[in-house]
Amino acid sequence: MTARHPTPDGFVRIATEEAFATAELFDCYRRIIEKKSVNDPGFYSLWGHYLIDRGSRASDIRRKLTDLGDERLRDMDGCGIARQIVALTAPGVQILDTAEAASIATDANDQLAEAVARHPDRFTGLAAMAPQDPGRAASEIERAVSSLGFRGVILNSHTHGEYFDEQKFWEIFEVVEELDVPIYLHPNTPSPRLIGPMLDSGLDGAIYGFAVETGLHLLRIIVSGVFDRFPKVRIVVGHLGEALPFWLFRLDFMHDAMVKAGRHAGIKPLGKRPSEYLRENVWITTSGMAWEPAIMFVRSVIGADRVMYAMDYPYQFVPAEVKVTDALPITDVEKKAFYQGNAESVFSLD
Repeated sequence: MTARHPTPDGFVRIATEEAFATAELFDCYRRIIEKKSVNDPGFYSLWGHYLIDRGSRASDIRRKLTDLGDERLRDMDGCGIARQIVALTAPGVQILDTAEAASIATDANDQLAEAVARHPDRFTGLAAMAPQDPGRAASEIERAVSSLGFRGVILNSHTHGEYFDEQKFWEIFEVVEELDVPIYLHPNTPSPRLIGPMLDSGLDGAIYGFAVETGLHLLRIIVSGVFDRFPKVRIVVGHLGEALPFWLFRLDFMHDAMVKAGRHAGIKPLGKRPSEYLRENVWITTSGMAWEPAIMFVRSVIGADRVMYAMDYPYQFVPAEVKVTDALPITDVEKKAFYQGNAESVFSLD
C-alpha cells in the first residue's frame, strides 16, 4: 500500500466511494434529456440539473467528474487523501439501451484503467458494466478485473426499474464470487414506480430518495436468498448503510414474523437472519455522513471491521469533514483500520 500522505500515526486515508464520468457518457445523457427518450423521472431531475445548470456547484461537479488527473489529485492532496476507489457515477450506463450501455461501459473502463496506470498509487478502479445484458456484463467484469486490474464492480442500483434480486441478474453474482471481488451498491434516483411522492416534494435525491432506493435494493437482495446461494458475495454500500443499520432489530423481528405467517410470496425462510447477512456479507462506508454519533453507532452494531472511510467526491467535497473522522473517539489501531486496513481487505489492495 502506498505510503503517500501518511498521518503522524503512520497510516493513510483511502476514500472508497469516489465518482468519475466520461465525456461520452455525458453526451449520452444530454441526448436523453433533449429527446426525453427514457421513462425515468429521477434521471431528468438529477441530470437535468447537473448537466444544464450553470451555477457554480453544478459546473464544478461536471468538471471534477471528468478529471482523472491534476485537479483531482490536488483536491486529494488538499485534504490528505492518499487513494481513491473510483467508479462511474450514477446512473452510469444503466439508463442507456443495451448495446450502447455495453459499449460505453467498456470505454469507461478503458479510460479509468489508463488513469490508474498513470497514477497507480493514487487510484483504484471499479468496473462499470451493463446489467441490461447480464452475460455480456459478466464478461466485461471478467475483463476489467483480470486484464485491467480493477478491484470490484459498481452497481448504480436499479436498471430501468429492475433489481438484482431477480434471478436474470444472478450470473453477475456468480462471476464476482468466482473472481472474489466486491460489488459497490451505489445510489441512483428512485425507480419510476417509487419516486412519485419524493419527486413532488424535492426529496428524490441525496437528501432522502437515494437512501430509500438503495436500502430497498439491498433488502431485496437479502430477502431473495442471494447470500444463501452465493455466500461469498460481498457488497459495499455507502452513506452508513443507507439507514439499514438503524433497523436491524425490526428487520429481524418482522422478517421472522412474516415467514411464520406466510403472508408474502417474496418473504421466504433464509439460512440466517437479515442482520447476520448485513454483518457478514456487507461492508459500509461513511460517504457523505461525516457525523460522529452515527458512525460510532454503525461501528457498534455492524462491526468496526466492516466500516470504512469515504468522501463522496466530488458531490460532497468538503475537506473540513476529514477533521470529523480524524477526531473519532477510537484508538490509533482502530483508526488505521477505518481509514486504510478495512479498505485494503475488502478491495484486495496491495
